[in-house]
Amino acid sequence: MVQVLWLILASIVTFTVGYLAYSRYLARFVELDDDRETPAHKYDDGQEYVPSKKPVLLGHHFSSIAGGAPIVGPITAGAIWGWLPALAWVAIGNPLMGAVHDFVSLSSSVRHEGKSIGYIMGEYVGERGKNMLLWFAFLTIILVVGVFALVVGIVLNAYPQAATASVIYIALAIVFGIYLYQMDGPLIPGTIVFVAGVFAGVWVGIQYPIALFELAEGTHPAGTLVLFGGTGSWIPGAGTAALNGNAAAWVPVILLYAAIASALPVWVLLQPRDYLSSFLLYAGVGGALLAIIVGTLLGTSAEPLVVADSINAFEGFFGVDSVAPYPLFPLLFVTIACGTISGFHSLVSSGTTAKQLNKESDARLIGYGGMLAEGLLATTAIATLAIAGGASAAAGGGIGGALPNFAAGGGVILTSFGIPTAYGGPFMALVLVSFLLTSTDTAARLGRYMMEEIVGTQGSGTETGLSGGIGSFARGRYTNPVLQCGIAYVLVISGEWATLWALFGGANQLLAALALLTATVWIANWDRSKQLISTGVPMALMVTITVLGLVWITVYENLLVNLVQGGAEGIGSMLSAGVQIVLGLVLIFLALSLVRIGYANISDARRGRGPDVQPGDD
Repeated sequence: MVQVLWLILASIVTFTVGYLAYSRYLARFVELDDDRETPAHKYDDGQEYVPSKKPVLLGHHFSSIAGGAPIVGPITAGAIWGWLPALAWVAIGNPLMGAVHDFVSLSSSVRHEGKSIGYIMGEYVGERGKNMLLWFAFLTIILVVGVFALVVGIVLNAYPQAATASVIYIALAIVFGIYLYQMDGPLIPGTIVFVAGVFAGVWVGIQYPIALFELAEGTHPAGTLVLFGGTGSWIPGAGTAALNGNAAAWVPVILLYAAIASALPVWVLLQPRDYLSSFLLYAGVGGALLAIIVGTLLGTSAEPLVVADSINAFEGFFGVDSVAPYPLFPLLFVTIACGTISGFHSLVSSGTTAKQLNKESDARLIGYGGMLAEGLLATTAIATLAIAGGASAAAGGGIGGALPNFAAGGGVILTSFGIPTAYGGPFMALVLVSFLLTSTDTAARLGRYMMEEIVGTQGSGTETGLSGGIGSFARGRYTNPVLQCGIAYVLVISGEWATLWALFGGANQLLAALALLTATVWIANWDRSKQLISTGVPMALMVTITVLGLVWITVYENLLVNLVQGGAEGIGSMLSAGVQIVLGLVLIFLALSLVRIGYANISDARRGRGPDVQPGDD
């Protein structure tokens, strides 16, 4: 039997080489300079532009990019095609493509006043290219918000302990923000006290779980406080393949939370919450990795930490028999929507992180290193699948199978430290929720940034949106999140989890290709002598892979199987399939158009048809 320790070591080796060698080269390549003033200092407004200490910003950045996708995606891919293809794509692709993507997205934004990748594209190819990329990003953001809210609802339904702990650490984050930014309290003592509070909240959550409704089938853990009577069967989306009444009820709660959190100043909740929760996340990922090493070498785990017999290294090009034929190329790379490369990260890097970077050299650890940390999370997820087994359940049920494998496998891993599975399993579920919540409200905030750049801003760009007018409503601090969350809710309540996840994955990966295209355009215009291989080759690969993946999802799965052959049952499912077809075709059109425009600009720059520009020259 294969020990899961070898899976972990494979990623650690490639990630270490990537950070020590390749990231150092990239830092010199983009000429990071601490003497250059960053946007956080230049535009410090205490609202969006806030210079942040490196550990605080790393915590925010890592918490924001590491949502549920690097857990669900690798587990589902490993279950369908085997653990080896999933591990290889994470271990090799992350340092060569994903970490490069995050680093250049952050670096280019810092050189352009902390603006988004859409703004940067517009600087070189014009307003049309800028708006096309911003619309692509905004549509992707809606999919991100919807998918993450759906997953959080399912997680809180499966583990009501996570609901209590989440409420506690959000409350602690607000108090910590006041302590840190209004009372100017020292960071280290505050960190010790509030992080201890977060872990105490984990214990409280295990002792006093919270649910919104009773379960129609089965029961909640003993001692669960159920807030409303009945099973919630009347809630929109309840009774679908993905949601029961309790899970469906959590979805609008999460969307409301995301809308409110995205409208608050970053110091109130986003920064302190992400910083505190990062310790929970580090404990979950780092603790699991260390537990695998200790349990393997010392034999202290309750079960042998080896790959289960039910999980094969390779299940064949079309995957396991329990699911419909899923070709490994291109769907493996779409299914693993994060963990290797993720376009959502470019929105975080150029949306919130670039506005908070204290000095340019911090970009190497936060941008490149933060993505490697997510790769370790993805590797840990594959390890939990390998230990827990249950391939057919994970493959056929998407999140329904992925979550039990992550929690169950993680619980077994933590027994290496003497932690009972009754505590280890819920703790790993809490780790998953922490990732999801931070990414959901960050995505909603980024969606507002995208719309502000599409329709333009007036004054400080922080208007409420309540003053009237379509433009004001679209970009408003309070109204824009309502727009995003409303559309996301319509997509979620159809219950079409499988196709929604695949569409999200395809859009997300294609956005990564466009972010790499933006970086390539910037570099080509900045200095005609600089090589374009580091960003250009990953960009070309991701454009090819993701366009083919979106064509499969849009034309084959939704149009042919769901609509023509009648695979979609019910008005909601058919409507969802129709909306996804339209979204898929629009995304493909926008992406290919941008590639054509970007390629033309790069060709002109290389032929010397325009003067060199300095990085960040507006």
